[in-house]
Amino acid sequence: MTDQDPHTTDPDRTRSTARGAELRSELAITDARRAEEETAKAHEAVEQATKQEEQLSGKEQKARARAKAAEEEAERSRKQAEAVAQRAPQAAPGVSGANVASPGLGSNTDPSAAAAASRGSTTARPAAVAAGGAAPATGSDRPEVLVGAAFAGAFVLARVLKRLVD
Repeated sequence: MTDQDPHTTDPDRTRSTARGAELRSELAITDARRAEEETAKAHEAVEQATKQEEQLSGKEQKARARAKAAEEEAERSRKQAEAVAQRAPQAAPGVSGANVASPGLGSNTDPSAAAAASRGSTTARPAAVAAGGAAPATGSDRPEVLVGAAFAGAFVLARVLKRLVD
């Protein structure tokens, strides 16, 4: 019995060796399947990345075309503005009496003139408009003042309603 393999004489041992070989075979098959699945996932990821790259490339080309069109439009507008500026008569830069403002109110100003200036004299307003100047703006002529007033009113109303509810 010494010249025979000890594994061949014991039937339990032979079966367990065979079962171990089967398990190693199944494990190798499972490892091969996992590798195949990983390869398929990697291939799918490459295809998806290629597709995304094509989409982004298309977006990039569209964005470049829009930028080029906007640049051309800006250039046309710039040339048109230059042409209009060249056709317009050049105003003589200088100081005229209509553009000179009065020195304002001071400590040595006539009291009746100061009172007329503070109440918005009706004679001063048409003269300024006739001279080419604009009429002085009031708060209701400026949209930012109106928006601020609306915001302040809404804030006060919200505070009042909050007090009533609480």
